[in-house]
Amino acid sequence: MLEIAIGISLALLGYVCVVKLPLHAYSSLPAQRPPRRDCWENWRKLQPEEQRELSPGPQAGKFAYIMSRFPKITETFILYEILEHQRRGDTVEIYPLMRERQAVTHPDAARAVERAHFLPFLSPAILRANWYYLRRRPGAYWKVMKEVLRGTFGNTNYFMGALVFFPKSVAFAYDMEHRGLTHVHAHYATHPALSALIIHRLTGIPFSFTAHAHDVHRDRRMLGQKLAAAKFAVSISEHNRDLMTGESRQHLRDKIRIIHCGADTSYFRPSSAPAPPGPLNILCVASLLEMKGHADLIRACHLLRQRGIAFHCDFIGDGKLKEALVEQVARAGLQNAISFLGPQSRAVVLTRLQQSHVKVLACTSARDGVRDGIPVALMEAMACGLPVVSTVLSGVPELVEDGISGILVKPRDPAALANALERLARDPGLRARLGAAGRERVLRDFDLAANAQTLAALFAGAVA
Repeated sequence: MLEIAIGISLALLGYVCVVKLPLHAYSSLPAQRPPRRDCWENWRKLQPEEQRELSPGPQAGKFAYIMSRFPKITETFILYEILEHQRRGDTVEIYPLMRERQAVTHPDAARAVERAHFLPFLSPAILRANWYYLRRRPGAYWKVMKEVLRGTFGNTNYFMGALVFFPKSVAFAYDMEHRGLTHVHAHYATHPALSALIIHRLTGIPFSFTAHAHDVHRDRRMLGQKLAAAKFAVSISEHNRDLMTGESRQHLRDKIRIIHCGADTSYFRPSSAPAPPGPLNILCVASLLEMKGHADLIRACHLLRQRGIAFHCDFIGDGKLKEALVEQVARAGLQNAISFLGPQSRAVVLTRLQQSHVKVLACTSARDGVRDGIPVALMEAMACGLPVVSTVLSGVPELVEDGISGILVKPRDPAALANALERLARDPGLRARLGAAGRERVLRDFDLAANAQTLAALFAGAVA
């Protein structure tokens, strides 16, 4: 079955590149199409002369970043990691697999979008790049296609993604090689790392990737091949590194570096004015998804109301569970105590953090196995000196030290959440101590600039 699928895929792509490609290239030209026998020569002439022979020409500090979607408001940690590299003087080219359309975009992201290399799923440029490698490096081309299709077969999402993104990844390879980029880094071990692997197989440009959460928590298909081919891989937590290696990949463990995602501690910092007195201001900044635990936080808020604790809770973010969560709030009679603010800009998030008393992220494992790694939203809150309440899940305890820099409870335990929030509501001194320790914790181990510098040094080492 697998051999049949691979054969059909190869035949279809070969047909597009070898038969349809010249006609497609000429379809936008006013002149009459040339005879079929002249297609190959005329197609060659259509290519700019300087792009026919490509040579990487290694040059330090010229990196490429690949991610699934860009700009994605819930993945600003990727954007600010890139911006930190640029601030250091490195050249970073951005290659998203897809363009994200969203209602709110950070100003920094809007500027980065202007320089990102967005490509459709099929275009003359993509066909030209695939034809280039088919002519110049046919062995490498067919070999990596077979490797990718064989490795992803058996998982519909991965296999279809491989089919869809393969031609685009080849186009990325063509562009990166022409620009002389020296290293490719992918965020997420799934399709972005697969794209980086394809680029590496075709060009020899070294690559690395960062694994975050769902990309290693569920199906780790082809992870061993990606680890073996990469110069190094990054795990955001010890917990994830254990998952990435497992029993069968212990020999690759040394290639995995622990580099935490970080918060911009110069931007996310405590306010000079203390949070206003009055009811406990609870803030939750997270996509409205099952793994973020909003339903448990709403139940905890209902318990606080029954205990007579004055509070107000704000949800910042959007997602597919919004309607269900709004209904849950209504059933609990908490419409005047819980507000849904939708997605907000970075500046608004900062203001809300500085005006709140506690940040809550009741992380849990969703029914499909998806869960957080180490949420950057918690780091940003801690950088603002805000006490945090979260759960003992994945890498969260590597960030939040229970009773020292925050409070941790068991996942899916609304009563424990309510108890933690009641403690903080009744003890402003505890809030201050946890908040101060939380900022120190982030400054020490989760600072964006320091961690980006560590990553840049690994890039340079890979090039060397």
